Amino acid sequence: MKLENAVVLVTGANRGLGQEFAKQALAAGARKVYAAARNPASITVPGVTPVQLDVTNPADIARIGQDFPDITLLINNAGVAETGGILLPEADQMLQRQLEVNVFGPLRLSQALAPVLAANGGGGIINVLSIASWITGPLLATYSVTKSAAWSVTNALRHELQAQQTQVLGLHVGFIDTDLTKDLDVPKVAPETVVQATFAGLEQGAHQVLADDATRQVHGALSGYPDIYLLPIAH
Repeated sequence: MKLENAVVLVTGANRGLGQEFAKQALAAGARKVYAAARNPASITVPGVTPVQLDVTNPADIARIGQDFPDITLLINNAGVAETGGILLPEADQMLQRQLEVNVFGPLRLSQALAPVLAANGGGGIINVLSIASWITGPLLATYSVTKSAAWSVTNALRHELQAQQTQVLGLHVGFIDTDLTKDLDVPKVAPETVVQATFAGLEQGAHQVLADDATRQVHGALSGYPDIYLLPIAH
């Protein structure tokens, strides 16, 4: 889909990658950008419309679906990450907290906005995933579980929204150079680069974007047929 004249909702738009999505959507010609955050006063991007949204609050999500009937592109960017291994005594609580934001948030928003997108010609959904959708380790074990689940949700949405011509794009990327990763001594990619690649993929009709070298290397190592997950299980 094209960004020109699009009406975009970006979750977690008060900082980092979400803020960059909002900036570049406007620069690319979006007619309107709803920049969502738990605290709309924290939105600082000029030209956007701040929106109060807690993606773990079903009432907030229902209100979005009812009050913003002009949305044509949903960017599920809001996410949380907790560090620690899967065998920690508190791992189940960590997992539950992250699932609410990283999986159920995007799922519920997609459910709420699917009829809106259909009424507006199909539109699109971008889900911010991760290299951790495919590989994991003790640093981000529970986070990785949630991103694997979000990847599966993305694939399911793609199949079920195909009939209404909604483009569903999964963004996979490693560590992004934002305040969330400032204490990690790891290779990082600039958020500007990630958003540029994502929007380029969206306009080209892509179903996924691999936004950095590390992600492309992991993806290539997983399978010689990278689109296999697009086939239904019973195919």
